[in-house]
Amino acid sequence: MFTRHRSTTPVVLGAVLVVALSASAFAQEPKTAALAQALTQAMDAGKLTAIAAKDPVGQDMYVAAMYFSGSQLLVVRAKYEPAVLMDAKLEKKDYQEIYIDLNSASVASTRVFIEDLGADGLKADHPDNVGFDSVEQGGKRTLFDDEWRKSQRISQEEYAKLFSEAEALYARLLQALIAQAKK
Repeated sequence: MFTRHRSTTPVVLGAVLVVALSASAFAQEPKTAALAQALTQAMDAGKLTAIAAKDPVGQDMYVAAMYFSGSQLLVVRAKYEPAVLMDAKLEKKDYQEIYIDLNSASVASTRVFIEDLGADGLKADHPDNVGFDSVEQGGKRTLFDDEWRKSQRISQEEYAKLFSEAEALYARLLQALIAQAKK
């Protein structure tokens, strides 16, 4: 007669649930897809290659994007000191200078860099031989590609968590940039 310890059933069911939820998250359209599309349309309409805004979360934090029409959206967020210099550039709509400054002269520990290849929102999974998205934060780069198990040596749960956090941050940054583009 086969008996099973009752304590293993919840663990097994919990693991199955986590894998199922992670798999469904990968299959869904990214939340940032519509936001990236809205921003790129606004930038195309305004004939902009760069845009910048104050990040509504965090003092002296700014966000800027460089857009290569139809191919990629590069977004950087960081703290800049002294903020008065960045505020003056923002008022003059000197977006490309802000993008450059945030990439090179910002407070390094606060810097986040997002590469959205395709300018179509972050995607957790990409077909083979297709460019992938990435996020660099706190000196750590996370690649959202098919090789993440081998190259990054993280669990599926950790990968899903990193993607979810990155997508939430990216959505907030895109919203700030869209608001600036509409001004």
